[in-house]
Amino acid sequence: MDIRADMLSRLRARKPGYSLDQPFYIDPDYFKLDLEQIWYRDWLFIGHDCELTATGAYMTVQVGAYPVVIVRGEDGRINAFHNSCRHRGSRVCTKERGQSNKLVCPYHQWTYELDGSLAFARQMGENFDTTNFGLKPVACETAGGYIFICLADQPMDFAPFRAMMEPYFLPHRLRDAKVAFESTIIEKGNWKLVWENNRECYHCAGNHPELCKTYPEAPTASGVSGAEDDPEITEHWAKCESIGLPSKFVIDGDGQFRTARMPLLRDAVSYTISGRKAVQMRLSDNVNMDRIGTLLLFHYPTTWNHVLSDHAVTFRVMPISATETAVTTKWLVHKDAVEGIDYRLDELTHVWTETNDQDRQIVEENAFGIHSPAYEPGPYSEMHEGGVAQFVEWYANFMEKRLTDAGKPALRSVA
Repeated sequence: MDIRADMLSRLRARKPGYSLDQPFYIDPDYFKLDLEQIWYRDWLFIGHDCELTATGAYMTVQVGAYPVVIVRGEDGRINAFHNSCRHRGSRVCTKERGQSNKLVCPYHQWTYELDGSLAFARQMGENFDTTNFGLKPVACETAGGYIFICLADQPMDFAPFRAMMEPYFLPHRLRDAKVAFESTIIEKGNWKLVWENNRECYHCAGNHPELCKTYPEAPTASGVSGAEDDPEITEHWAKCESIGLPSKFVIDGDGQFRTARMPLLRDAVSYTISGRKAVQMRLSDNVNMDRIGTLLLFHYPTTWNHVLSDHAVTFRVMPISATETAVTTKWLVHKDAVEGIDYRLDELTHVWTETNDQDRQIVEENAFGIHSPAYEPGPYSEMHEGGVAQFVEWYANFMEKRLTDAGKPALRSVA
């Protein structure tokens, strides 16, 4: 079977407003096409500048078949490289994170500078030229405290995303924050099921009692339309923008990334059971108001985010297989906040730890049912699942364009 032709045929025949055919969620060959056409070609969120503050600090990540290392260089820049030694291919950095003056392959001790150039290779002969065997670079960009990489030889332009997100995120000074806690869970479901579940709150009342104490279930808050007609939201935008915080909904022309600031319920300030602050020290010295709601950021295929006055919660989606997805959550606080004095870790993390586990169970039950021979695509709720329909539309359009080598439109704004 020609998998590309089969996928393209199903994309063209799909019914708008409905879930996808079964192979999109469970087929290993479809998953390989997802990797090739999206994950190996798009900008992917990896982590935060504040995780690599010192020279030589590094983190590693696995994207499909590609191991990658991201490191802070001597010039202060953050760079990314294929984590594969130019000698015989061994991983150079084997830990999830660390710090080193040079990157040394553990196999035969080939030694690389922090800019990726090969500094030393022992006993390779007099005619060996080190300049030909530096680590292969991976495109790397930072914006608003976020680190993105792209595995493509010719990455898409990063500038439109930077131009959209930085005015919203720079006031929160995430570059000067610190990660108070990090967790990774494995959800036994396709990465698209993880995203579909995230893109609606139709399921929240029945599944997320902790989150529902502070986060609105209204589709105008979680979806992609109607926010500008919701008086509570527009009032919140006006209040936040009066203190210099951009807040209105804005979305990329392809629907791949968007941001907006949304109010929390009643007098809630943070994602806690009480709605009160989880951290007594504000996340940013530039923001002098507590009730700013949550600043949302979505960037397909890797991240969704919540930035509040006292802390931020960031999420990274990483595919493992057709039926497994890793979701990494990080809680960021002011760099000077002290655990046990300014915040309690259990209070800071409780709501999203519980919500993540509930979502894991939802995704796994969803995946289990989709494996049934009786499964067929079902309709999304026009009232509550507009965000899900938008995600599926983005995915389908991107895959169809890339399978037929089509182009990309520009940014549009909703005032």
